[in-house]
Amino acid sequence: MKSNIKSEIFSWLKTISIAIIVVLVCRSFLITPSIVEGESMMPTLHDGDRIILSKIGKIERFDEIAFQAPDSSDAYVKRVIGLPGDTIEMRADTLLVNGQPIPEPYLKEFKGELAEGQYLTNNFTLKEITGETEVPEGKLFVLGDNRLISKDSRYFGFISQESVIGDVKLRIWPIESIGFPE
Repeated sequence: MKSNIKSEIFSWLKTISIAIIVVLVCRSFLITPSIVEGESMMPTLHDGDRIILSKIGKIERFDEIAFQAPDSSDAYVKRVIGLPGDTIEMRADTLLVNGQPIPEPYLKEFKGELAEGQYLTNNFTLKEITGETEVPEGKLFVLGDNRLISKDSRYFGFISQESVIGDVKLRIWPIESIGFPE
């Protein structure tokens, strides 16, 4: 009888240990949960949204990423606008990447609320903000969707690709907003 109890306890401990190891490996190398703090990604993501970040895969333009902030101990969530080698310019609220106008449909809601002649994003060039004409190797240029209040690459410059924690893949809270971000 004692042998059966010891065997059962050992079996449970082994199962729990394996589960913990699997969770730790997944969180370290594959996915991790996070919480959006602040309003800089509205209307796409809101303060308090719970998200799942993928730690694998290639970062592409317009991906929403979480990264270690270069100017604080916080993690920020922003949208990738410029990749290495890109030139970035904002002119009359139009994003120009490598000289070509690029639509930003995720800004439609905020742009619709602006007064005539008001811009969501002030004019800038990379040279004016960073001193560089293009995004350097190993760096990214990021902007928040709520451009009027977002603290992003316009303020702290490029971010290192090494500082990226993960790519936002899924919103899991609040329940009515569960799904894939735009």
